[in-house]
Amino acid sequence: MHMNHKYIVFDFETTGLSPAMGDRAIEVGAVCIINGKIVDQFQSLMNPGRRIPSFIESYTGITNSMLAKAPSNKETMKNFSLFIKDTPLIAHNASFDQNFLKSEFERIHVKVCQPIACSLKVARRIYQDAPNHKLETLVKINKIKTTGKFHRALADADMTAQLCLKMAIDIRIRFSVADVNFNLMHKLGSVPKKNLDNFFSKYIKNEKDLRKDPPYIC
Repeated sequence: MHMNHKYIVFDFETTGLSPAMGDRAIEVGAVCIINGKIVDQFQSLMNPGRRIPSFIESYTGITNSMLAKAPSNKETMKNFSLFIKDTPLIAHNASFDQNFLKSEFERIHVKVCQPIACSLKVARRIYQDAPNHKLETLVKINKIKTTGKFHRALADADMTAQLCLKMAIDIRIRFSVADVNFNLMHKLGSVPKKNLDNFFSKYIKNEKDLRKDPPYIC
């Protein structure tokens, strides 16, 4: 029992909260899922060309000395664009990672054209009784094995992927859905919490139509 088809779960570590304020990515991690199994991964530190704050060093464990030896953002993001191509993407609190993805890609003249789903939004609908919907909390309450240090990109991407697979199982059981795929997760993130039962009732009746690919962002 798993979320079907192909998608990539990704995560950035950054110098701050907003590329609009001049913040840059300092690490990217991603795992590629095909038919519920991790088949490939990508991880790289990247040197933004300036020192990072001590708070970020403490928060992530990524130090300025580590970044001094890392490839440039330009080189890393070119390689990352080749890894993800046009594959649908998932991130936890996707608006944050999407902003940095777009910003770093714009610097190398690459467009983000694939749909991006948010596992945090889906979790808010599936686990409404959770004390909060931080990745650490959801990993703990779902008894997901931690695969590395939180706030490192590859570990967070891997644990987000495991969370997505667990949510797919729970959706199947709770709502009797046969095919829990990326497109369902993408739509589910915008469904009002109170409308879940109605949404899934319609989904089951019209599964073929609802499975159609969501429109690309560009």
